Amino acid sequence: MWLSPEDVTRAGIRSVPVEDHGIDEVLVTSGRVAFDEARVAHISSPVSGRVVRIDGGLGEQVKKGQVLAMIQSPDLGDATSAVAKADADLIAAEHAYRRAKTLRESGAASDASVEQAEDAWRMARAEAERAQEKGALLHAGRNVTQSYPLTTPITGTVLARTVTPGFEIQGTYAGGALPELFTVGDLDDVWVFADIYESDLARVHAGQHVTVSVVGIDRPLEGQVDYLADMLDPQTRTARLRCTIPNPDHRLEPEMYATVRVTVAPLQALSIPRSAILHLAGQSLVFIDRGPAPDGRMRYERLPITIDESGELPFVAVQHGVERGDKVVAAGAEALSVRL
Repeated sequence: MWLSPEDVTRAGIRSVPVEDHGIDEVLVTSGRVAFDEARVAHISSPVSGRVVRIDGGLGEQVKKGQVLAMIQSPDLGDATSAVAKADADLIAAEHAYRRAKTLRESGAASDASVEQAEDAWRMARAEAERAQEKGALLHAGRNVTQSYPLTTPITGTVLARTVTPGFEIQGTYAGGALPELFTVGDLDDVWVFADIYESDLARVHAGQHVTVSVVGIDRPLEGQVDYLADMLDPQTRTARLRCTIPNPDHRLEPEMYATVRVTVAPLQALSIPRSAILHLAGQSLVFIDRGPAPDGRMRYERLPITIDESGELPFVAVQHGVERGDKVVAAGAEALSVRL
């Protein structure tokens, strides 16, 4: 197409050179919402027995140390009685040791008998310490009881409960399968995991800005990258990225799928303005400015191109169709298309 300078000015046609520009400054990948592991507790019972009372309801706010359930457990009775028996045996062994030493001083006992009494006292002391440690693990006092209070180790919300009154539990200390009875978590901050492909690893690092979008929330949530794995998953060939997202209204819930956008350093590539692209019959086209003809008219040539239009930046990477140094029509391309 040949146009006079007046027609070019009237149509508002402007050309720019094809050169390198920063593109793809936002890396988009899929992600998954998860608990902040420092803010969640998966609570199981160390003792076997029957649940006789539930104190922690779903959705209830609980404080650290608050009782969630009461379990009637023979394990606890055995542990408390073992502590009492070990204490009594230790006292008896200590008395026998002292008597043996007194008798040896008066010549009424041999050194061997004193040594035997001392050995028995040391063994009784070791057994008492073992029983006390086991009782401490089960929160058992020195009074014999079978009521075990299951408490929460953190402050948070009861997010899940799998037991009801009368539920029989196999405790972890008795070889149980570690059933999770309660999940208590604090959702004020959550983690979002995303997968980063090997080719993009050099552009991602801790501290970069992240936006997270999920279905059902009308606005993206913001955070930053705080961890990037040092090794790849051998199956997916990706590295796991983790970011912390403030979640004060608890709208993000664990196991939600998310779209994660990481702001990275722009990638420099041969590109053209997005405004230069025309679409016709399923094909992407541009007009190339071929300069003035001998008679002064401006010459323009329409060419098909192959581009990557993903993203929202003003410049688009060119894969095929134009060369560095070509001049493309960045404004007024529509007017040229109408004239054809």
